[in-house]
Order: sequence, then C-alpha cells, then structure tokens
Amino acid sequence: MNIRDLLSSALIGAVASARSMTPMATIAAARLADRRTPGQLVLLDRPLFKAGALAMGAGELFGDKMKTAPDRTVFLGLAARVMSAGIAGAALAPRGREPAGAAVAIATAVPLAYLTLTGRKRAMARIGQTRSGLIEDALVVAAGAAIVALSTRRNE
Repeated sequence: MNIRDLLSSALIGAVASARSMTPMATIAAARLADRRTPGQLVLLDRPLFKAGALAMGAGELFGDKMKTAPDRTVFLGLAARVMSAGIAGAALAPRGREPAGAAVAIATAVPLAYLTLTGRKRAMARIGQTRSGLIEDALVVAAGAAIVALSTRRNE
C-alpha cells in the first residue's frame, strides 16, 4: 500500500481538527450529489444520518461564534472529532482499508485540534471571535469540500 492511499483520510482528519462535524457533513453532501466514496460507507447512506450530519455541520458553524462555545479540546469536542474523523477517514480510504483510514484520520484530528485551537485563539485576540470564526469556517469548509470532491466519484 502507498502512503498516498490514505492521504485523503489524513486531510479530512485535519479538517475535523478545526470543525468536528464538517467531515461528515461534506460526505453527506457528496452522497446527496450522487457521489460515491472509495471506502464502504454504511451510516451516511441512511437518510436520517445524512440529514443529521448536514444539520450538525451547519449548527456547529453557528454555535462556534457564541461566547459560550467550549474549546475544541474539551472531552466532548475531542470525542466528536474522533467520531467524525473516523467515519469520514474510513469512507475516503480505499475499499478494504477503511480501518486504516479511520485510524489515520483520528491520529491527525486529535493532535491538530490543539494546534488549530492555538491558532484560533491568536486570531481571536487580533480580530475577534466572530470574524476569526468566519474566516476559519470558510477555510475549513472549502478544504473539506475540496478533499471530498477530489476523493469521490460520480455514481454511474
């Protein structure tokens, strides 16, 4: 196996480090656009899970701007990153390599959550919570969408 086989899984893990629900939301959106992932995807093929992933992704973008939003490195924030990165990392891995894709995505998401939090706090000190959050949202959502678009294929 080539390291590039799991690159998409690592990259989607990096996305999860900054926005925990974006990886699942971007894959759910791709499934709605009739795109297939290389890895087998069970949960996000169900309509309820697709809708839930999209709703949680949108909700996180709004909730992150609230003054009461917890840091991404609290237990529940890390748990959400593990779940989302694992599901998305598995889906973007080659078929039969889903466990490795999940592991790579999680191993990327958790440590990078601390790094992205440090960057966000610095940005908040300079330009405020809302503005820094909107910029981070744009970067992370664009990265997630690009990774998923480049890693999936149209169903034929």
